[in-house]
Formats: sequence, structure tokens, C-alpha cells
Amino acid sequence: MSKGGVAVAAAVIVAAAVVAVAVLVSGRGEGRGDASPGPATVTFTPVADTYVDKRTPATNYGTSPLLGADGSPVKRMFLRFGVSGLTGTVSSARLRVHTGDVPGSGSDDGGTFRSTSDHTWSETGVTWRNQPALDGAALGSIGAVRRGEWYEIDVTSYVRGDGAFGFGVTSASGNGVDYDSRESGATAPQLVVTTGGPSGTPAPTPSTDDPVLVGAGDIATSGSGDGATAKLLDDIPGTVFTTGDDAYPDGSADDFADFYAPTWGRHKARTRPVPGNHEYRTTGAAGYFGYFGPAAGEPGKGYYSYDLGDWHVVALNSNCSEVGGCDAGSPQEQWLRSDLAASAKPCTIAYWHHPRFTSGANHAPDRSVGPLVRALYDNDAEVVVTGHNHQYERFAPMNPRGGLDEARGIRHFVVGTGGATFYGFGTIQPNSEVRDSDTFGVLKLTLHPGSYTWEFVPQAGKTFTDDGTTSCH
Repeated sequence: MSKGGVAVAAAVIVAAAVVAVAVLVSGRGEGRGDASPGPATVTFTPVADTYVDKRTPATNYGTSPLLGADGSPVKRMFLRFGVSGLTGTVSSARLRVHTGDVPGSGSDDGGTFRSTSDHTWSETGVTWRNQPALDGAALGSIGAVRRGEWYEIDVTSYVRGDGAFGFGVTSASGNGVDYDSRESGATAPQLVVTTGGPSGTPAPTPSTDDPVLVGAGDIATSGSGDGATAKLLDDIPGTVFTTGDDAYPDGSADDFADFYAPTWGRHKARTRPVPGNHEYRTTGAAGYFGYFGPAAGEPGKGYYSYDLGDWHVVALNSNCSEVGGCDAGSPQEQWLRSDLAASAKPCTIAYWHHPRFTSGANHAPDRSVGPLVRALYDNDAEVVVTGHNHQYERFAPMNPRGGLDEARGIRHFVVGTGGATFYGFGTIQPNSEVRDSDTFGVLKLTLHPGSYTWEFVPQAGKTFTDDGTTSCH
């Protein structure tokens, strides 16, 4: 969902007998509607939209104020846009839809969006019997949706310039979704296209001064590798995170004093931690909260958030039984949704201890944190970092069910490489891309405006590393 204000100047574009309403808005840091090169955004409303219902195969719903997608009874919705007048290379295209503000419009599945090649269907003529073929690429899926809210899909891979663009939406859920149609006015679907200036204008180069978030989990114990990873932090500026099990074996005040303080403790002033299960071997994680103080969040909760540059950072407590649960409606899940909704930052990262997805042999994927992942996905978060299994693993972007989702998916990292004895891998989970289980190290995340770069930095003498860059949603 869009997280910034929009400066609007209306323009009517007529092209190939297709009328689309275009709204020019300024790019970040650029002037409004002037002739200078730079980012510009144009918002198009559909030239046609409708849905079809298998139960009524001869009925047309082209004038309906709502568009339905359902698995039982089966409904499919279709949208078509005419794009014209773009003056530069497309850098971003987002399809935005708004759920109806009526009972029953929300759903546990906001649908899967595909491109369609048929751009000739008539809004007032299409029915189940003559519906367009769902013959294009899957562009992404929307998870659970609530009534009366905006949601969006990244369709940059499909919308590359002027032309006609069709979309078909399906849902496998029996709890179908209803989106507002173009007859709804201000909440009609939108295709928001951003160009980066005249063709050939290079994209901005990320600054070397962009904030850095660096850390790992499963850190300090007698005879561990935490000394080696602390030396890595000595040479990496930025904010330090931990993903729990910071001090073994019990997270007591003595464990923090004896093991954590001599190594990672020298970076305490710039550390934003989260607790692991070993911290709660001491009642109420008293040793952990006592050591880190206010930086660890409120005792009894241990979840909090902060901002770094253009990024919103959320530190969560995955010791669910200690904080009233992590299920939907729990205090932490409700706090998380409110916190994300209030954030004005365009990019989001979260970290905690127990991984939702992992191929580790010692600890299985933890389903109890699933509602936290769902809340982050619903709010277009980019990254989740966890620990618990003493190894490194990187996953491709995924939806909350673990399915590949290049459009909106969250990239998950397991970084239990802070110093504790290594664990092995078991069954390799779907979408696991990179794994290592014999190298201590830290994950360095450089948080650029609109993108992030990751780099696994290994201990001295080791050669394993992993790096890459991904744009924000």
C-alpha cells in the first residue's frame, strides 16, 4: 500500500478510442509537473472492469459497484487499462485495489493476479461463457484482506510502457473477496506507473552513507565463536541487531557478564536486541532485560520498533507463550498491525528468534509465528531475519504459506551464526536458496532508499559468503 502523500494534477488522455484518467504526481524530491527530468508517476483508472460467476453463466456484471473473486461459488474478476503518454522508462508499476466497505468484503485470500492477453472484451458483454482466458503470467497474490482498505500488486514485469494491459483475478478460498469497481469513483482500481525520467536516464546510485543493520543470533557461550564475530562488528559501522539466544546457557545476569559482555558487549550502545528461548530460562528473561535496559523494549513484552533512513525496523518476541501468544488477535500481533499501519516508511524489515521457515535439523519451522509473518506480508514488508538454528540460510521471497512470491514475497534469513556450536541441515525446505553450517559470521544489511543489499560477512579465515540486492515493494 502507498505510504506517502500524493500531489495531484488531473489530465485526460484519449488514445485508440480508450479514455483513461491520468493523475500526475511528483517523484520524491522533484518539482511538481515541470519539464525537468526525474521520477514522475501517472495513475490510470480502468477502461473496463467486471466479474463473472459460474452459477449464472449468461449474466453480465459490468455495472456492479463490486468485483468478486471466490473459490466457492467460483467467481473471477477482470480489469483492463489503457496506458498512454508515458515520457520515460518505466521504473515501477503497481496495481492497487480497494476492498469494499461493506460486510463480507474482507477475506482470508485477496486473490491471485495474472496478466491476460485478450484486450477486446466488453465490460457490458462479458459473461462466464465468453470470459477472457487467464493465459498470462502470475504477477502475485494478496493474502488476508480487511474491508475498506487499499492493497497492491507489483506489476512492473508486465507494464513496461504505453499499451493495453489486462488482469484476471482468481481465489481458491470459499471466503471470497470483493473489491470496489470503477463505478465506485474515488476507490476505483488504479494502475500507478512511475517513470524514472527520459529514456536512458540512469537510476540513482545508492549512497555509501545509507544506514547499515548488522548482526546475528545464537551468540555468546564459553569457548564459542562470538569473539570472532565481535571482531567483524568492530569494522562494520551501523546498528547492531541480535536474533536471540544472546547469552548461554540461561540468559542470566552472570551469563551476560561472563560471556556476552567481553565480546559483543563492546557494541552494546548501538545494539537493538531480541530475546531467544535461552533468555527465558531465567524467569521473565530478567537477565536479558536487566542487561540491555530500555534498548530491549518493555519487560514482559520485548517487542518494539524504530526507523533507519527510509526503513521501518520491527523487533519482535517469538517466545509466544511468554507474551500472551503470537496468534491473530494476540496483544503482540495487534500491536504489530497497528505499528505497521502507522509507519510512513516505504520499506520494512523485522527480526526475531524462532524461524517460520528453516531447513535446520535441530529445530523445525515454527508455525506459531505465522500470524506475525502474515501481518508483515499484509503490510508489504521486505525482510525477516531469525536465528534459533545455528547456521545460515537464505530463502527466496515467499508468501506466508511458503510459496514463491516474487511480486510481494518476504525474503527470510536464518542467521544463527553468532558464535554457538553449529547445527546440521535436515530436509531442505522449498525456496531455500543458500545454506552454510560451518562458518561463524554476521549478516550486513545496507538499507538504501527503495532497496536493500545483503552480505554475509564470514569470520576471519573462512571463505563462505552470500550477497545480493533486492528492491522494496
